[in-house]
Amino acid sequence: MRLSFGLETRQQQTQKLDPRMIQSMEILQMATAALQERVDQELAENPTLETEDVDPLLPEQEFDEENPDSPSDNETEMVVGEDANSDDFERLLKMDQEFPDHFGDGPRPSTNYLQTMADRRHDAISNIESRPVSLNDHLLGQLGELTLALPIYQIAERIISSLRAEDGGYLRANLVDLLPPEANQLQLDQAEQALAVVQQLDPRGVAARNLEECLLNQLPADQPGLDELRLLISNHLEDLRDNRLPLISRATGMAIERIQDVAQELRTLDPKPASQFTGQHIPKVVPDVIVDRQEGGKYEALVEEGNTPRLRISNYYRQRLQDPTASREEKDYIKQKVMGAQWLIKSIEQRGSTLRRVAQAIVDYQQEFLEHGPDHIVPLKMQQIADQVGVHVTTVSRAVDDKWVQTARGIFPLKRFFVGGTVGSDGEDVAWDRIRIKLQEVIDAEDKSAPYSDDGLVRQLESHGMNVARRTITKYRKKMGIPSSRQRKDWTQKSQTP
Repeated sequence: MRLSFGLETRQQQTQKLDPRMIQSMEILQMATAALQERVDQELAENPTLETEDVDPLLPEQEFDEENPDSPSDNETEMVVGEDANSDDFERLLKMDQEFPDHFGDGPRPSTNYLQTMADRRHDAISNIESRPVSLNDHLLGQLGELTLALPIYQIAERIISSLRAEDGGYLRANLVDLLPPEANQLQLDQAEQALAVVQQLDPRGVAARNLEECLLNQLPADQPGLDELRLLISNHLEDLRDNRLPLISRATGMAIERIQDVAQELRTLDPKPASQFTGQHIPKVVPDVIVDRQEGGKYEALVEEGNTPRLRISNYYRQRLQDPTASREEKDYIKQKVMGAQWLIKSIEQRGSTLRRVAQAIVDYQQEFLEHGPDHIVPLKMQQIADQVGVHVTTVSRAVDDKWVQTARGIFPLKRFFVGGTVGSDGEDVAWDRIRIKLQEVIDAEDKSAPYSDDGLVRQLESHGMNVARRTITKYRKKMGIPSSRQRKDWTQKSQTP
C-alpha cells in the first residue's frame, strides 16, 4: 500500500438545498404559535415587510381581489447578489403589477401605528404567566420565619439547596457530605436537627431519604388508624404493591378487609411531595386545522389562519427603487429585503396549501372516527397520505408535526390519526387503538376475584375478532398502566367461576 500526499483533480457531484427550500420546509413544520413568532421576527428585521392592518391615520388602501392566486416557483425565481442582472431588476420594479395582493399602496406605517403594534406586543408579554416559585425558594421562605441557632440554620439551608423537585424532593446526598471535612459529633447532631426541621416544612414528606420515611413524615398525629398505617409502611410496602394481602394478614393478624381500608388511606399520601414544583407547564393548544361538517355529511378541513397576519410588501420601497435620488447601495439593500419578504410570503402560502391538502386526506380516511368516535379509527400510514396528496412522506411528516386539529369530538394532534394495526378474524384491518379500547373494556368487566391473565386476555380479544399476541397484550397493558392479574385481584370477593 502506497500513500501519496500530492494534489489531484476530482469531479464530484454534491446535492445542496436551496435556501428557499430550507425556509419552506422550516415554515411547513412550524406550529401556529411558532409561525406567529417567526412572522413577528421578520416584521421587526425586514422593513419592506408589513401586515395588511390598515393604519387609521392613512387613507384606506385598495387591493386587487381579482388575482388572489399566489405566484408560481418560476415566477419568483430571481438572483440576489453580485450575479443579479438587469432583467431581474426590471421585474422587481414591476412586482406590484405581478403580485398585487402582496404590495401596499401607502408608505410604511406611521409612528402611531407602530406604537399601537408595540403596545399589543407589550400586552401579550404582560399576560405571560410569571415564573412559578421553585421548591428551594418555597422552603427557604418558610425556614426564614423560624427562630433557629445559626449553625442549624446554615445546615438547613445546605440541605434545602441540595433538594431537587425533579427527584420528588428526596434527600439524595448524605448529611456528612453537606458538612465541612472532619466534622465532629456536635456538627453531626446539628445536621440531624436541621434535617428534622426541614422535614417539618411544607410540603410534608420533603427531604426524606427513602419512600418509607417520606410516607411516615406525612402522617399527622391524629390520623385514624395511625399505628396500622405505620405498620404497613414500615414492613409491608412491597407486599401492598404486589397485592399480597393474605401474606400481610398472616403476618399482622389484620383482616383483609381492614388491610384494604388502611391501604386506601395510604393512597392519600404523596410519594413525590415536591412534584408540584417541577415547573411543568402545559401550553395552551391552538388548533392549526378545523374540521367542519358540511351539508350531506362530508367533512372539510380548514386551515386556521386567524392568528397569523396576512403579509404584504410595502409599495413605498418599490417606489424608492425607481427614485433616481436613491443610491445603488440603497437599491441593492431594498432588492434583497423585498426578495426575502417575497420568499417568506410564498413559504407561508405553501404551508397553508400543503397543510390543508394533507389534513383533508387524513379526514377523508378517518370518516368513521369523526362519525362514531375513537374506537372506529382505522389503520393509517403516512405513506398512504403522501401517495394520495402527491408529496414525499417527509413532507407529510413535517406537515403534521406539532399540529392540532379541532373536531366535534375534541382537539387532537394530527399524528393521532396515524395508527398501526393488525388483521382481524374477518380479514379486515383493526387499528391498535381499537384493540386498546377493547382491552380496557374487557378488564373493566372482568371478575376481580379471578382476573384474566394475559393469556386469558388474548382469548377474550379473540372472541371479539381481534388476533393479538400475548407479548403485545403485556406491552399494551403496561403502557396503559394496568397492573398484572395478581395485582388486580380483589381478595374480599369470592370467585364467580363455577
